[in-house]
Amino acid sequence: MHVHVHCENGEAKYWLEPEIELAHNCKLKRHELKQIEAIIEDHYHELKSAWQTHFGN
Repeated sequence: MHVHVHCENGEAKYWLEPEIELAHNCKLKRHELKQIEAIIEDHYHELKSAWQTHFGN
């Protein structure tokens, strides 16, 4: 399970399982990545549920 994040300054990919982890970063700064990770943590259950609905278990 993973999510792609596209921002004005770049993009990143985060694994959701087995834990939230940066998989790829393109041009985003450390403070931007920390903000993104905090948002992912806040919405973890929603992201996981959406993934399962879209792709199946």
